[in-house]
Amino acid sequence: MTIALPRRAALLGAAATLATPAVHAQEGPIRIGEINSYSAQPAFLTPYRNAWMMAQDEVNAAGGINGRRIETVFRDDGGRPEDAVRHAGELVNNERVALLSGGFLSNVGLAVADFANQNRRLYVASEPLTDALVWARGNRFTFRLRPSTYMQCAMLVEEAAKLPARRWATVAPNYEYGQSAVRWFKELLTRAKPDVQFVAEQFPALGRIDAGATVQALAGANPEGIFNVTFGADLTNFVRQGSTRGLFERRSVVSLLTGEPEYLDPLGDEAPEGWIVTGYPWEELNTEGHTRFRENYRRRFNTHPRLGSVVAYDTVSAIVGMLRKSGGTETDAMIEAMRGLTFPTAFGEAEVEFRAIDHQSTLGAYIGRTALRRGRGVMVDWRYADGRNYLPTDEVVRTLRPQG
Repeated sequence: MTIALPRRAALLGAAATLATPAVHAQEGPIRIGEINSYSAQPAFLTPYRNAWMMAQDEVNAAGGINGRRIETVFRDDGGRPEDAVRHAGELVNNERVALLSGGFLSNVGLAVADFANQNRRLYVASEPLTDALVWARGNRFTFRLRPSTYMQCAMLVEEAAKLPARRWATVAPNYEYGQSAVRWFKELLTRAKPDVQFVAEQFPALGRIDAGATVQALAGANPEGIFNVTFGADLTNFVRQGSTRGLFERRSVVSLLTGEPEYLDPLGDEAPEGWIVTGYPWEELNTEGHTRFRENYRRRFNTHPRLGSVVAYDTVSAIVGMLRKSGGTETDAMIEAMRGLTFPTAFGEAEVEFRAIDHQSTLGAYIGRTALRRGRGVMVDWRYADGRNYLPTDEVVRTLRPQG
């Protein structure tokens, strides 16, 4: 990588002469504690860690934060909330990190958020999608990057409401993320089409789906539409069994996350066609910012970025923007800098903002349909759904979120 960085890298690594309080290089690096389910969710989190290091290296090559390098201490929680909390304590007390970040599974993210609240430490959650993270269990110290289950369900319901399907069934992993997604899809679709019926629900254990039995139960209810929330290996098994048994024939399928290459690529030529999905059309997204990000990633890692890559890169972008704005690493100052913070995204779309009222970012998602091209699944007919258009009003948020 050359020192003459492109404009996107320059946004991350802008000159240290900006009007912020002086922080001297001899104070040492700014350390970030990053906790994630690396061994439990490698399809998402290997590309995530790659892009995190790429972003960090770009920042440091451009002079860091007013001369201070950023440095990340990574920990693997294995998908277990208790391990994530243990790592958080060790990172804060022994590694002396300035803030915590990361999180993939919603139950793990909630555990780290609770730790952050009790120990008065900033937590920038990158991936956990549960709405509780910023609403019912939201706290002063926790901020979240990705569009939540509510936001993505609202995006999907816009399209689902146009379908003729009246009888719906749902399938989702049986933990906080899956339960939250099903709850919001049912509520939002019922608001949009009061005559819909939900005729079946399946909640298989995460990572242990009995796909044959699940498909049989759904087919037995004879739905006209299916809302799917499974991902990873569970999604692969569900698609294979559903295709073999004809579950998807003449039925509409609306599916959360399935358009993300982490989950679409492993299906190969078995990828379903015509599903309405949220995802990431990395190959066709040619905004100036994304083209630069995609090519830099491919040069460095000899593969294309996944959505995890975008999430990590944008998380670092947000942290760097916050540190420049705060002028230091005092927790209260960092929190105030996060509230209302705007920063560029690797998607190359409009700048993203962390809302002051609930600490949710306005990052959006891509909505489209799945198709087969050259023996692999892709997204077609896609559009960017700006997150700010799929969030409740301040008045509603005040009823959902505790004070503070």
